Amino acid sequence: MKVAVVKENAPGERRVALVPETVPRLTQAGLDVLVEAGAGDGAWFPDSAYSEAGATIVKTDDLYQAADVILTVTRPNEAQVGKLRAGQTVFGMLSPLIDPELARELAGKNVTAVSLDGLPRTLSRAQGMDALSSQANVAGYKAVLVAATSYGRFFPLLITAAGTARPAKLLVLGTGVAGLQAIGTARRLGAQVSGYDVRPASKGEVESLGATFIELTSVASAAGEGGYARELTEDEKAAQQAELTSHIARHDVVITTAQVPGRRPPLLITEDAVKSMAAGSVIVDMGASALGGNVAGSVAGETVVTENGVTIIGAQNLPSTMPTAASSAYSRNISALLLHMTSDGVLTIDTGDEIQAGVVVTHDGQVVHPAVAKLLDGEGGR
Repeated sequence: MKVAVVKENAPGERRVALVPETVPRLTQAGLDVLVEAGAGDGAWFPDSAYSEAGATIVKTDDLYQAADVILTVTRPNEAQVGKLRAGQTVFGMLSPLIDPELARELAGKNVTAVSLDGLPRTLSRAQGMDALSSQANVAGYKAVLVAATSYGRFFPLLITAAGTARPAKLLVLGTGVAGLQAIGTARRLGAQVSGYDVRPASKGEVESLGATFIELTSVASAAGEGGYARELTEDEKAAQQAELTSHIARHDVVITTAQVPGRRPPLLITEDAVKSMAAGSVIVDMGASALGGNVAGSVAGETVVTENGVTIIGAQNLPSTMPTAASSAYSRNISALLLHMTSDGVLTIDTGDEIQAGVVVTHDGQVVHPAVAKLLDGEGGR
């Protein structure tokens, strides 16, 4: 079976689906690895490193003609979809709950689609395949560095001959993988850190990192299924925002991380909350996307400074700004999933398998993932 690594074409995307270090793991399993020329350049992995690891460097057209399985980071663009042929399989973070039409198109071409962002995150045996967590870990780290760069003061307490600088007060809203990494990174930089999450179980994790957990009295537990928080009701959202505003106003830096798969991210920081912050404060909205963000006034991929001097950064695709680390982690995830689905060098689709049931979106010309099929039938909404 020939497994091919494509060069990413999304604007600003520098990651690559497979790094040279992982190539031997696939070749030892009897797979032939093809790499599109220049695929790893953005992440500082030259073609020569892939060749030395046992992969074959090929031109774009040759790759699509020869490959049985295509490995990608993000969803393929229109030109790439046009090159796919019946019987091929695409592995990547395809976001089918956000763009179900891609699934319809791939099913129409009889292409099997495997999306890593559908992985059941509560299965311990799937942890090594969890690309969402690995990329969130990178993003949480980088979000703090972005905030520190934009903040006009020091993060740590500094006592110098020129006077004493108090530590920055930093709040992380949403303490999943990205939030906990942000908390740990901010603590290492010396900030005074607090965290908040609608899941009460996260309190111990926040406090284990040396941060303070903010407890709101207005919102009940919102622990959901699959390792995510459930979506709050409108009344709960209003009560949460009102109580959060008083906490937000007392912080210099706020990082938001809340996302709901396939839906608009919850609004955590209202316009009034932004207005309550002091000039020079910084907000990094990690939930910013085409669907919206966690912060009123944030724009995905842009930095906005409000009239009262608050910098709002619509952080978008932070993992791609650390392409070497992000690619290395993703490479381990995608290869683990691929090998889980491979037997004797052949890809075996079995939606009866708990892991495959979550990640296989299309197969045999059909959209087989229930949630995606429901969206395409017009029953699910977004």
